[in-house]
Amino acid sequence: MRGARIAAVWCLATAGAAVPALAPAQPAAPAQERGPGYREITSPAAILYDGPSDRARKLFIVVRGTPLEWLSALNQWVKVRDMSGDVLWVHRDDLGESRHVVASTLAALRRTAQPNGELVVQVERGVLLEVVGAGAPAGWLRVRHRGGASGFVSADEVWGR
Repeated sequence: MRGARIAAVWCLATAGAAVPALAPAQPAAPAQERGPGYREITSPAAILYDGPSDRARKLFIVVRGTPLEWLSALNQWVKVRDMSGDVLWVHRDDLGESRHVVASTLAALRRTAQPNGELVVQVERGVLLEVVGAGAPAGWLRVRHRGGASGFVSADEVWGR
């Protein structure tokens, strides 16, 4: 049967008919290879470079949990954007699933997911917050500060999601 199918495709192709491309189904890519979206640094610290090479200029060192926006990849290198909008390169092995966000302004953690909810704590711009689960209403994230405070933050007040 397989030989007959190949012969039929060859006959159609030689007759000038369009032949649909048959490709095997591809397995889902691992999380760090899915393409555009947010990832975070999973190693204790990572170096951000100005190009996709260990010989490129080292620009910054970032800590575990720092969210970065995945723009594209080139072999073991990933082109990323940081919260400031800088476009940089990082080793692919230093990235993993995003579980943190960064306050992009003076952000309010609230006891309830409401703009007028009781204030738990305010965090300054640049403070890392761990996203601790789903179940928050649209436009809000349930987060925890490394000091232990937890609550809801408006998605408009953070970067990395």
